[in-house]
Amino acid sequence: MLLDPWLWVALFILLAYTVEAITGFGSLVIALSLGALLLPIPELMPVLVPLNVLMSGFLAWRHRQHIHWPTLLRLILPLMLAGTLIGYGLRPWLGDNLLKLLFGALVLWFAARELWRMARQQSANPHPGWLSRGLTFGAGLTHGLFASGGPLLVYALAGTTLNKGQLRATLLSVWFSLNASLSLLFLLDGSLLPSLPRVAGFLPLLVIGVLLGEFLHHRLNEQRFRQVVYGLLVITGVLLMLKAAV
Repeated sequence: MLLDPWLWVALFILLAYTVEAITGFGSLVIALSLGALLLPIPELMPVLVPLNVLMSGFLAWRHRQHIHWPTLLRLILPLMLAGTLIGYGLRPWLGDNLLKLLFGALVLWFAARELWRMARQQSANPHPGWLSRGLTFGAGLTHGLFASGGPLLVYALAGTTLNKGQLRATLLSVWFSLNASLSLLFLLDGSLLPSLPRVAGFLPLLVIGVLLGEFLHHRLNEQRFRQVVYGLLVITGVLLMLKAAV
């Protein structure tokens, strides 16, 4: 029974949503990167993406008064939606090994960059407009490929004038919109309906993870906890790249 990879994916989902509730980031990146060590990425995404739609939709509605609509509608959504559609179209052409290699590289870059930034206590510097737009489009590509546009989008928005509440609410709206669009594409390509029993089975884990994360949020040193999580992601990124190369 312990050899069933979906049991491990259930554990990864619980871990991922607990971490997100504690730190505010990374449920899909964590669950997908760990799950991809055991299962193909295209098999995981129709399960993990709808779960994220439910959570991000609830939180986006809860914090809707903080959404910065000009940034969402004029900058992020047009570029990311275009990139997401292209990334989704590229997935069948790349194959699972290349997907794992690219995703592992993305996870490794993101986690190593965050660890470096924390060690140097560096603040985010604003990017030129052309670079922010290019990175936002690239975030859409990675979202279409791996449902993980967060690392590049957060980097694209570095130095933004949005306050913490606006940035969080706006990003939640992005994930809800794009993951709802991906879920519709999974419905059209026939991969969503067979995954719905697993989605329903994993829903309680999402709720438990959020409640557990809320309980632990004020009881853990968040800085140290982030370092542990980023360290785990560095190891996972390396393992994904090694697995793809074999």
